[in-house]
Amino acid sequence: MTTIPFDNSYVRLPDRFFVRRAPTPVAAPRLIRLNHALAANLGIGPDWLAGPAGVGMLAGNSVPEGADPIATAYAGHQFGNFVPQLGDGRAVLLGEVVDRNGQRRDIQLKGAGPTPFSRRGDGRAALGSVLREYLVSEAMAALGIPTTRALAAVATGELVVRETRLPGAVLARVAASHIRVGTFQYFAARGDAEAVRALADHALVRHYPEASSAEHPYRALLDGVVARQAELVAGWLLVGFVHGVMNTDNMSVAGETIDYGPCAFLDAYDPRTSFSSIDAHGRYAYGQQPGIALWNLTRLAEALLPLLADDEAAAVETAEALLAGFGPRFEKAYHDGLAHKLGLSADRDGAVALADDLLARMAENRADFTLTFRRLCDAAERPEADAGVRDLFVDPTEYDAWAVRWRKLLDEEGRTPVATASAMRTINPAFIPRNHHVEAMIAAAVEQGDFGPFEELLAVLSRPYDDQPDHARYAEAPEGGGADYRTFCGT
Repeated sequence: MTTIPFDNSYVRLPDRFFVRRAPTPVAAPRLIRLNHALAANLGIGPDWLAGPAGVGMLAGNSVPEGADPIATAYAGHQFGNFVPQLGDGRAVLLGEVVDRNGQRRDIQLKGAGPTPFSRRGDGRAALGSVLREYLVSEAMAALGIPTTRALAAVATGELVVRETRLPGAVLARVAASHIRVGTFQYFAARGDAEAVRALADHALVRHYPEASSAEHPYRALLDGVVARQAELVAGWLLVGFVHGVMNTDNMSVAGETIDYGPCAFLDAYDPRTSFSSIDAHGRYAYGQQPGIALWNLTRLAEALLPLLADDEAAAVETAEALLAGFGPRFEKAYHDGLAHKLGLSADRDGAVALADDLLARMAENRADFTLTFRRLCDAAERPEADAGVRDLFVDPTEYDAWAVRWRKLLDEEGRTPVATASAMRTINPAFIPRNHHVEAMIAAAVEQGDFGPFEELLAVLSRPYDDQPDHARYAEAPEGGGADYRTFCGT
């Protein structure tokens, strides 16, 4: 018997922060995938987790010693409309462990059955949504983007009813925490200043310990969340990621990507791209994400106002000053990243203008985002490789005119072409979770019970920056540039 080293801190907060609720058992749990490396880092024996007792825990059929399962309370703005009570409607937080790096991690089961926050939902998850989150969250981790992680996927042996009957599954998710902007909003909307302060104190200790000793800790807390979100969203844009549902209840104060519902990745570059079937007006489109992040952070600042200053006017002034830091931080992270993707130093004169011009030309020519930057790595090393980039443009001369200016700046860098190309390949992925491959993987698992495509795609995406000739098809763009692709919320 393996003992999981639970050390649960969130349950020490007042009872109104959560409802104690054990997962609802399932009929026939079967392990689909276990993240052995993550389990070991959490101090949980992978072999035990893969055995009957471990799978029973991962499915929600048993509660291990030391766990204290809860469903957490939160509110949120959903597509701009405030909902005062949401909460974990299909997730149960088993507890927390401190990993081998000294970092506290939540272990949560998604699809673990109904809770008092389910709003007449069944509390379950369909297999397809579980596989999508497992695959995309692990791909994001491999890309170097802060994210929740997938510990395991377990089939339940039961069906869930959505538009049709679908096989059910449970995802064991690991996160720095599940404290959301919406968690603060939940208490602020109720005028519960004591709870807002208690939550802020908890977040300080857990995520921003250096801010605890600042002259104004709560101001430092807001500033820290602003900084992390600016860098996070810049990271999303640099790999072509579209979250799809950036509601305030889906923004983690820890600065991790959380909740992979209708998410997807760009194929053809267009900042107006919105894949989600429920985002009819493109509120959460690719290019809208920085502005939405700031909008969400403003809602966090509103919830924290009583902690920022004794006088309301002074608190608002303080909040506005801290929120004003988002733009410069985002722009620096994003533009520095673009410069590096082009093989240029962040402070190279003309790098930002050159990058912006390339993106404009890509949008006009429906050039594939990931392939353009990856093929530029070859072009930086060998000018004859320009042909591969030109092929991505409707009008190849648009690339030719830009490439002349690019090479002039590359020459000013003074590095060898081989060194430049090598550096570019470490930040321009060859492989992303291509939407058409993700859908094919889900279809194989759901319709045929075939998890081979899931395992193969997961293995490829674990090495996104490596050339993998045997798996080259996973790097290919879909026919038509993927313009008609739509994603759907897992609930």
